[in-house]
Amino acid sequence: MNNWIKEYPGAITLCDKDGILLEMNDAAEKIFEEDGGRALIGTNLLDCHPEPSKSKLRDMLENQTGNTYTIEKKGKKKIIHQTPWFENGEYKGFIELSFELPLEMKHFIRS
Repeated sequence: MNNWIKEYPGAITLCDKDGILLEMNDAAEKIFEEDGGRALIGTNLLDCHPEPSKSKLRDMLENQTGNTYTIEKKGKKKIIHQTPWFENGEYKGFIELSFELPLEMKHFIRS
């Protein structure tokens, strides 16, 4: 893993097209620490999610679709961005990026 990815302050996880967790950076390891941290590498993400998240994830994997949303937990707002990844045009799985957002955030429309 490249150092910039390893030390990026947002969580980055990578899974294959079957949902097997392949990589996580330091921030992701910390977020998932109570669930096993890096020991989760090699496990299936479908086994870690309850319904309806499991069905949504299964659909994303099968149909190569993304998902982006925000959450608020313990007074912190985060954006979750899940997107398919490809190598030489071949679908390989998806990447999840998760990072904190300010509770109040400016929005600009640019032309």
